[in-house]
Amino acid sequence: MNDINVLLEPVHALLGQVGAFMPRLLIALGVVVAGWVIAKLVRYSVVKALRALNFNVLTERAGVDGFLQQGGTDKDTTELIGWIVYAIALLVSLIIAFNSLGLTQVTDLLSKLLLFVPKVLVALLVIVFGSYFARFVGGTVKSYCRGAAISDGDLLGRVARYAILVFVLLLAIDHLDISGGLIQQTFLIFLAGIVFAGALAFGLGARDHAKALLDRWFPSDDSDRGS
Repeated sequence: MNDINVLLEPVHALLGQVGAFMPRLLIALGVVVAGWVIAKLVRYSVVKALRALNFNVLTERAGVDGFLQQGGTDKDTTELIGWIVYAIALLVSLIIAFNSLGLTQVTDLLSKLLLFVPKVLVALLVIVFGSYFARFVGGTVKSYCRGAAISDGDLLGRVARYAILVFVLLLAIDHLDISGGLIQQTFLIFLAGIVFAGALAFGLGARDHAKALLDRWFPSDDSDRGS
């Protein structure tokens, strides 16, 4: 009899642990289900609110929606923001659930992910508003060149627009703080190489063309010379 009790003692201990764990597991599952429902409601509300504010018109004019569609997705920026907010709400519920189960390592990992996802949202908003501002500045430069009778206004407008876009992308990458700024430094080196190569090629092989462009943009006054 004593031998049987010795053999059954581990089983009793295991059943006791399972019985103590089951209520916490059910609570954790309930938290996850409730968090999933709340996350869907939050995503739906955010998308509806952004569309009511015509945020989708802003992203379309900024060219961000077109860029996403070229990447092979049928979702626009507004829906993408909704999914990011959905991920944040769902991560919060998962952190609460795993914390109630005592799984601290999983909770720490999800907490780090939760701190990163809002950075993605802010970086996306920076790109959206920066792209819209870049397009606005490009159009303004084109209009000014036409009004000032300066040739190649389209070229100058594109240069101004893409210069602002590069600056905006650097801001977004810097906000994400990926790899301690390694991506940003690599991008700056690559951009500097392109600018240097273009300037060298332009200076060596296009001096006459550069002079012609300057003469077209800023024509000299022959009457002043004659006087």
